Amino acid sequence: MQEHNVDVAIIGAGSAGLSAYRAARKHTPSVLLIEGGSYGTTCARTGCMPSKLLIAAANAIHDARHVEPFGARIESGVTVDRHAVMQRVRDERDAFVASILDSIEAFPPEDKLRGQACFENATTLVVSGHTRIRFSRAIIATGSSPHIPKPLQAAGERILTSDTLFDLEALPESVAVFGPGVIGVELGQALARLGVRVRMFGRSGGVGGLQDEDLRSAAVRLFNEEFYLDPQAETHDIRGDGNGVSVTFTERDSGKRLTERFDYLLAATGRRPNLGELDLECAGIETGDKGTPLFDRHTLQCRNTEGRPSHIFIAGDVDHAEPLLHEATDEGRIAGDNAGRFPDVRVGYRRAPLTIVFSEPQIASVGRSRPEIEKTHVPGQDYAIGELSYENQGRAKVMRQNRGLLHLYGEYGTGLFLGAELVAPQAEHLGHLLAWAYQQRMTVRQMLDMPFYHPTLEEGVRTALRDLSAKLLLEPVMVDQCIECGPGA
Repeated sequence: MQEHNVDVAIIGAGSAGLSAYRAARKHTPSVLLIEGGSYGTTCARTGCMPSKLLIAAANAIHDARHVEPFGARIESGVTVDRHAVMQRVRDERDAFVASILDSIEAFPPEDKLRGQACFENATTLVVSGHTRIRFSRAIIATGSSPHIPKPLQAAGERILTSDTLFDLEALPESVAVFGPGVIGVELGQALARLGVRVRMFGRSGGVGGLQDEDLRSAAVRLFNEEFYLDPQAETHDIRGDGNGVSVTFTERDSGKRLTERFDYLLAATGRRPNLGELDLECAGIETGDKGTPLFDRHTLQCRNTEGRPSHIFIAGDVDHAEPLLHEATDEGRIAGDNAGRFPDVRVGYRRAPLTIVFSEPQIASVGRSRPEIEKTHVPGQDYAIGELSYENQGRAKVMRQNRGLLHLYGEYGTGLFLGAELVAPQAEHLGHLLAWAYQQRMTVRQMLDMPFYHPTLEEGVRTALRDLSAKLLLEPVMVDQCIECGPGA
């Protein structure tokens, strides 16, 4: 068995691991990047990029099918080439992966090692039985994998996950989607718009990660205009065979017990940290009830079994905190910096919370959620909600995208903007605008002092801000009224 000594060992070469590697190398040249699977990040291979490619195809086809209100007509209709759609997704995905492989190829060969790492003790790793690595500091960045609950496993070989969906040669005819979270909503709607028969089943009532009950109800209603979605479904039986999968469930509206067959079952039921092969019990770090290392969110430093800060750090999806690319790269940078200059550990800068669901209408969450606010603030007394329906908003009506709801949260007394949730057209852009305001700790008054161009979707944000300002008793009620465009313009 070969043996090596390094300052920093990084386990995992995904988004967090690559970010950690670059950060750690600024402090020491003795950094080793260990990867047990294929190079290429979750984002490029199975996450952000292939899903957005599928969504882009779905939205283009959906828009083409709905041009008549604009005065156009497609006489022969729109035909979906089920093979061509998936071929483009794979081709473009592979190009994104290739660019990442090129960057890894540029790393010095002595900085990379392939194989499955596990802890032998608190300062030693064994990699696939062929190499022993003695390290001074380590970073766990092993990512996550799709979780398939036991009841769904009855679908057998007909189970798809976000890791396997994009490898299909052609779009299926029908899919039962379990889990209306971020991934389920994005992929389920895209498949439905591409002509796939979709039924989506949830269990807890959640949709797209929304925490505000009013917005959740709005999202359920809007998505049901395109495909069947029951966020609190009662499913009785799941059975798979070589030709498909049958699902027995109680239909949401009729209450009837139905059995339907689908080509596949898509399990969008969350992801779990990749920790099983690490032998964490040998690493001398403390873990929680679910086996995830306990760590400081601001330094990414794990705790040892005696409750003191460890020389081992954690970053990315594996810490089961914020499974988002920008958070993973930020965490990798913080962990890499701290491991590289250890024991000089410093608090890293964390950005404003921002999540986006690329459905239509899109979903965005910014800052503190309504349940988080209500842990410390009494509704109507300590905080207020500014509201806007996009149903009559001028620019949204022009684009025939006038669907959705926006909630802004503000604090009494200070007028501080606390956060927002929105189900709205182009929420990815509105969410960024609000996240910048939240990160700058702006007040509602300061936000209203910013320019709002006419006619834009951002004017809806101004209307909600004015509603919030009035409820916070910061200024009289003002209604946006354009003579040409109507209220909420």
